[in-house]
Amino acid sequence: MAQQDSDQQESVEFIDDVTDAKEREAAHRERGTSRPITVVGNPVLHKECKDVTAFDDELAQLIDDMFASQRTAEGVGLAANQIGVDLKVFVYDCLDDEGVRHVGAVCNPVLDELPAGRRVLDDSNEGCLSVPGAYAELPRPDYAVVRGQDAKGEPIVVRGTGYFARCLQHETDHLYGYLYIDRLSKRDRKDALKQMAEREPRYPVVPND
Repeated sequence: MAQQDSDQQESVEFIDDVTDAKEREAAHRERGTSRPITVVGNPVLHKECKDVTAFDDELAQLIDDMFASQRTAEGVGLAANQIGVDLKVFVYDCLDDEGVRHVGAVCNPVLDELPAGRRVLDDSNEGCLSVPGAYAELPRPDYAVVRGQDAKGEPIVVRGTGYFARCLQHETDHLYGYLYIDRLSKRDRKDALKQMAEREPRYPVVPND
C-alpha cells in the first residue's frame, strides 16, 4: 500500500481508532441492545438521513445498540438506517488489509474526493447486512478519508485502506440513501437480489410490508 502523499498529510490529524479496539467494542456492545436489520425495500434505506444535531445520551445509546446489532449480524459496519433510525451515524469494527482492527463511530460523515493519483480501484466482492446472503464484485478506491463528528460532536477524520476503505465508503453511502447494489449494473443488481431471495438471513431482519 502506497504511503499517503506529503501534501495530503499536512494539517490532517486522523483519529486513533486502533488502540483498545477490542475493549471499546465490547463496552459499547455490552451497554447496547441488539435490534433487527432493515432490508432493501424499506423506505428508510432509500433516502438521505437527517443530520445528527443532538450529541446526547440518546445518541450514545443508539451507538451502543448499533454495536450490539452489528455483532449479532456478524457485520463489520452498520449505519443507523439499517436498524430503522433516520440519522447520519455509522459504526464500524473492521480489519484493514494488514489485519489491524479499527473500531469507531462517525456522525455526519462526508467522504473526501480523492485526487486522480489516489484512485486505485479494488474490485473485490462486497456484501451488505441489508441485502442478506448476496455478494457482488464492486470496484471502489482502496483508500478513503471520511470527515465527521464523534459521539460528543467533536470533529474527527478517519482514514482507511483496503477492506477498511471499502467499509467507510459503504457505510457513508448508506446514510445518503445508497445501497451497494445501487452501484451495480442492472444485471448484477438483479443477480444480487436473486441471491438474497434464495437464502434465509442468519440474523433477525425487519420484514417489508
